[in-house]
Amino acid sequence: MHRIGFGTDVHRLVAGRPLVVGGVRIESGVGAYGHSDADALLHAATDAVLGALALGDIGTHFPSTDERWRNAESAEFLSYAVGLAAERGYEIVNVDSVIDLERPKLQPYIHSIRARLANLLRVDIGRVSVKAKTGEMVDAVGGGDAIRAQAIVLLVQKA
Repeated sequence: MHRIGFGTDVHRLVAGRPLVVGGVRIESGVGAYGHSDADALLHAATDAVLGALALGDIGTHFPSTDERWRNAESAEFLSYAVGLAAERGYEIVNVDSVIDLERPKLQPYIHSIRARLANLLRVDIGRVSVKAKTGEMVDAVGGGDAIRAQAIVLLVQKA
C-alpha cells in the first residue's frame, strides 16, 4: 500500500534569528521567526509524513504553546514523524520539495540540504528532491519578508 502526504509552511523573516533550511544553517542577515528553529522545509516535510499517515499536523504533536519546543531543532520533529511511519510499517519512497526564498540564493546549499533531509528520512539522497525558487518580487516571499516551503512524500508499506 502507498500513501501520499503534502506539507507546507511559511515563516516571516526577521533580523537577529538564524536562517535554517532543511537542517542547514544558511548565511543571511535575517532568519525565520518561530517558536522552534523555524525551519520551514523540515516543518513542511514533517507535515507531509504526518499527513500521509493521517496523524494530524506538526502543531498537533509539537504545539507552539509548549515551552518544551522553544528553539527546538526541527530535525527532532521530522525524526519523530519518520519514526511513527516506521512503527506503522511504512518507509519513505521519495520526497519532492520546493523552498521559496527571495534571498539569499540557496543553490550553493542544495546538496547539503538534500543530504541532511535524506539522513532524517532514512533514504538515499537520490530519493530527495529540493528545489529553490524566488518570489519574483511578488507577495511576502518576493518582498524578502518570508520563507515558504512545500513538500510531498510517498510512503510504501514494507512487505
